[in-house]
Formats: sequence, C-alpha cells, structure tokens
Amino acid sequence: MSMLRYFVNKSLYAIFIVAGLAASVPHAYAFQPPQPKPQTTKPSQDVALLDGGHYTNVDGKSIHSPSHTTGNRVPAGASAKCGDGTYSFSTHHRGTCSHHGGVDEWL
Repeated sequence: MSMLRYFVNKSLYAIFIVAGLAASVPHAYAFQPPQPKPQTTKPSQDVALLDGGHYTNVDGKSIHSPSHTTGNRVPAGASAKCGDGTYSFSTHHRGTCSHHGGVDEWL
C-alpha cells in the first residue's frame, strides 16, 4: 500500500470515529444561545413610587429620579431596572442607573 493511500485511509477512519463520537454527545452539551430574561411583571399605572426627586436631563427636561416601587412592580414610564432594584425613567442610555448599580434590565 502506498503512503498516500495509507494516510487517506487513516484520515477517513479518523473522520468516521470523530463523526461517531459527535453523534453520541448528549444534547445537553450542544450550543444553546442565550435566552432573554423573562419580564415578570408588566408596567402598571397604579404602582406607587417610594422615592421622590427629579433631575434635569441633557435636553432640559425634568425626569423622575430612579425610584423603588410598591411590590417591586414596574411603574409606567420606566425605561430600565437598575442594579439596586430601583426603576429609572431616563430618556437616554448614557448615564442611566449610574449611581444605582448600573442597568440590570432595559424595559
């Protein structure tokens, strides 16, 4: 048998072995794309904000400061949930939740 035929046969054998092993890998090890975090509650008009305060954003608009809510429910108009559990009403991504642990989830 020539050297070339020897290597071809060995290569084909290795391919069949690898293919057989790949077919026997459990499905749990297959690549799973990341799943979005499910939102547990929907925004509600009747959620009371527990923290007061407002700030003026770069557009000159008065924006409610990040606030905790009753029952940790999403208030109407919230744009993000911050790392410390407060809800932000920011109209721009830059700086949102900057003093509240960063953005945990965009709403």
